[in-house]
Amino acid sequence: MRACRLLLLFGLAWGACAQQISIELDPLKSKIEFALGGALHTVHGTFRLKKGRLTFDRRAGAISGQLIADAASGNSGNGLRDRRMHHDILQSDRYPEIVFEPVKFVGSVDSGVTVSGWLSLHGVRREITVPMQVRIPDSGLVASGTFSIPYLAWGLKNPSTFLLRVDDHVEITVTAVGAAVP
Repeated sequence: MRACRLLLLFGLAWGACAQQISIELDPLKSKIEFALGGALHTVHGTFRLKKGRLTFDRRAGAISGQLIADAASGNSGNGLRDRRMHHDILQSDRYPEIVFEPVKFVGSVDSGVTVSGWLSLHGVRREITVPMQVRIPDSGLVASGTFSIPYLAWGLKNPSTFLLRVDDHVEITVTAVGAAVP
């Protein structure tokens, strides 16, 4: 029973259990981190996951649901930089959520998974593909992946200043932690 339940937790690696499984993500355990390289140093920060729920259909290779991040929670540890990020770049008062809606996956827990879906950021919705590593610890799920956002292509302002030049993209690392729900 325990083995079947563990296999049910992530609809990618089992052979004889249910065809569909839903995962409720834990916002307190999940992490969304960003890194923006620059001429002098790399800025690291975080966003909070507001909520997330995913449903996997292993037979169809389909995944649905949403991961919703709180855009206003972005924190780099520097108040002045964060105010500029929220007011001038993300405009988090106007675009309060960053939403990822997955639609398809390829792969398995053993070899890694590629998840494709739609990312809505700053009023722009684009298709992205995220390579992910998946672990199934005791009665849970941990999936992590990193992807890049070229902010100018998404309609975001360049965060460079007169003295500090930054890369043309920001790296996002998501660690989603959750458990199966009925």
